[in-house]
Amino acid sequence: MASRLNPYISFGGDARQAMEFYKEVFGGTLTLNTYGDFGQGGTPDADKIMHGMLETPSGFTLMGADSPPGMEQTTGNNFSVSVSGDDDADLRGYWEKLSAGGSVSVPLDKQMWGDVFGMCTDRFGIPWMVNIVQPKD
Repeated sequence: MASRLNPYISFGGDARQAMEFYKEVFGGTLTLNTYGDFGQGGTPDADKIMHGMLETPSGFTLMGADSPPGMEQTTGNNFSVSVSGDDDADLRGYWEKLSAGGSVSVPLDKQMWGDVFGMCTDRFGIPWMVNIVQPKD
């Protein structure tokens, strides 16, 4: 898989409706995973979107999710740039350069969905997400 660069939008509880709307606008295939899908069933946030991805026939990729519980979501500052793929060396190199001189909010490490993921804000104030897809057992 080649690495991809795309916007990632955070929503305050209406990610499902927003991502379904964007599918109506752009067409394509929409995949939605809830917090319940990743072990948080039975919680008030179980049906909220932990990760959504729209891939369009035009080659656009748009990702989005509901902000996790306890994380403040502010309209206008509710985006990140996502870099993802399976080239470990390239993606770790991007991470090192993007996080240098900036701040790390989620260290680049293995996550509950099985991939290596991190979040940082670069020295220019731009928020980034890096996801390194891991082989599935």
